[in-house]
Amino acid sequence: MGAIVAIVGRPNVGKSTFFNRLIQRREAIVDAVSGVTRDRHYGKTDWNGREFSVIDTGGYVVGSDDIFEKEIDKQVELAIDEADAIIFMVDVESGVTGMDEDVAKLLRRVDKPVFLAINKVDNGQREADAVEFYSLGLGEYYTLSSINGGGTGELLDALVKVLPEIEEKVDELPRFAVVGRPNAGKSSFINALIGEERYIVTDIAGTTRDSIDTKYNRFGFEFNLVDTAGIRRKAKVKEDLEFYSVMRSVRAIEHADVCILLLDATRGFDGQVQNIFWLAQRNHKGIVILVNKWDLVEKETNSVRDFEKKIREAMEPFVDVPILFISVLNKQRIFKAIETAVEVYKNRSKKIVTRKLNDIMLPIIQNHQPPAYKGKFVKIKFCTQLPTPYPQFAFFCNLPQYVREPYKRFLENQLRKQFDFTGVPMTVFMRKK
Repeated sequence: MGAIVAIVGRPNVGKSTFFNRLIQRREAIVDAVSGVTRDRHYGKTDWNGREFSVIDTGGYVVGSDDIFEKEIDKQVELAIDEADAIIFMVDVESGVTGMDEDVAKLLRRVDKPVFLAINKVDNGQREADAVEFYSLGLGEYYTLSSINGGGTGELLDALVKVLPEIEEKVDELPRFAVVGRPNAGKSSFINALIGEERYIVTDIAGTTRDSIDTKYNRFGFEFNLVDTAGIRRKAKVKEDLEFYSVMRSVRAIEHADVCILLLDATRGFDGQVQNIFWLAQRNHKGIVILVNKWDLVEKETNSVRDFEKKIREAMEPFVDVPILFISVLNKQRIFKAIETAVEVYKNRSKKIVTRKLNDIMLPIIQNHQPPAYKGKFVKIKFCTQLPTPYPQFAFFCNLPQYVREPYKRFLENQLRKQFDFTGVPMTVFMRKK
């Protein structure tokens, strides 16, 4: 389980480039609201053996400087609320700007680690120019270049030293987190399950900010339900509702065993929902997808099949996830949803005896050998499940470096087919025998 690090600052200082370098891939979620285009980036990374989630707060394109400054202030405040540490990025080429000073003013008030990162420092002259950023009043700074990676190691070394040690608790009740976009029906779903109006969303500043656990005992299985909706100060969030919602989902996903992802059938499996799905997948959590408000969708003969097909296409290659069509308002299939989540939890905890694993998998491998690569033939001799919280399998062979990704996917698909790991991300490793 990791901590959360937010990258804040005005647009065009290199935050997204730095973010992409950290997670070692390019990815962005675009959320257009009332003419304001925003890029939302969320990812998982690690440094020196410490895992943490990274959130790039992105920038805006708006009509006026005044509105612009208000929007950036709100987003920085939200990042401060949720993050364990903050990287404040500035641009040495532009020097200290008025917007930088506004953000620094906010950051000087917080009791969290703040790292001032001066970007685009790729020569000695710019290193000297960076001195002016002492005027922001944030103490020591780190110079780096997001494009070529220079200086990032020193920043990350200092960052991981201050991240809180979050231990995985054992022998406690399983945690099922209900996540998704605002207004998808998350609180209503839990209210319907427990039979009371426990979760309330208000416009009053100071409404409960923490995720609330509800003990639930049905189907002979006891667990905690965690709601991530209604835990925000709407007067403060306003247009940043999506951003705040996903930050809460990040925190809930970190602590969950199974993520129950609710989506609004009238909006579909859109970018923001996909983003939350991949967060859960990268965190190796069990996943159940619930398509809520299905009663509001105009049906045709193959509506369910076609809707499910679109979702699975967007999830590829991890398509072995249960998808249920429900109506919280009419209480249609909501208890089936919990039964499914319980099954996914059991799948995630499943341990396969090594002898049984080899008795089933080795004949399959014998009939479908790994393709020869560069004239080399791979011979897989043995396999075992690793002692980890989620399913990981090691296959021992003579030339592990020559086993390509398509064959690893074949092995994963066979494991799923033979042992039922529906709803659970899985990792397959090739090891030298």
